[in-house]
Amino acid sequence: MAKTALITGATSGLGLEFVKLFAKDGFNLVLVARNEQKLMEVKEAFNHIEVTIISKDLSVPGAAREVYDEIGKRNISIDVLVNNAGFGLMGNFDELDLQKQINMIQLNITALTELTCYFLPAMKERNSGRILNVASTAAFQPGPLMAVYYATKAYVLSFSEALVEELSDYAITVTTLCPGATKTNFGSVASVEGTKMFSRSMPADVVAKLGYEGLMSGKRVLITGGINKIGALSAKFLPRSVAAKVAKYVAGEK
Repeated sequence: MAKTALITGATSGLGLEFVKLFAKDGFNLVLVARNEQKLMEVKEAFNHIEVTIISKDLSVPGAAREVYDEIGKRNISIDVLVNNAGFGLMGNFDELDLQKQINMIQLNITALTELTCYFLPAMKERNSGRILNVASTAAFQPGPLMAVYYATKAYVLSFSEALVEELSDYAITVTTLCPGATKTNFGSVASVEGTKMFSRSMPADVVAKLGYEGLMSGKRVLITGGINKIGALSAKFLPRSVAAKVAKYVAGEK
């Protein structure tokens, strides 16, 4: 019997690349995104497998619960949870739209936490399951000019690593994918395409494949790209004040 993967943010970027990878391996899919038309297009493109689409904006409070309830009504068992949906914003914290930043926290942190909490009990009951939480190399240091985004990704990394230890007695893996700049629509949404951080962005399909392989091998934390690994490691040893200055420099224009 085919297993089922739930993927959020499934209509573009890393999410769509994850769809391709899971579909190739014969998984049934539950795809969640805001745009119903794009979800329909993705479903039609993968009509050789069972694809369930749920149009929800996870940046809205209560949406994650609605997704869980909808899946329950359809009696679908989730074997793999991919918390991929997220976005960032560039600018001084107090000058950015506050509601958009609150929505970012809701999507990047709250919805991810809720979905994990909703689907984890069934995984524990079956003693089987995999969770992939998409963080970022932003998780390893403070991020001036993207203060809230960096903070949300630090949460995702810390939360996920804690779950690894909590689940050590179960056959359930939690993998945190920490990509650097990636060629998706994230750059345009966050207004960071012209910055130094995006001067060496990796293709989305490459990042997704590395993340997928890390998930399937049960890897705890996966940082994509040699330069990104060096940067993340360096951030661990630098004083936080220095790491923040480096992050601010990288956020500047090319």
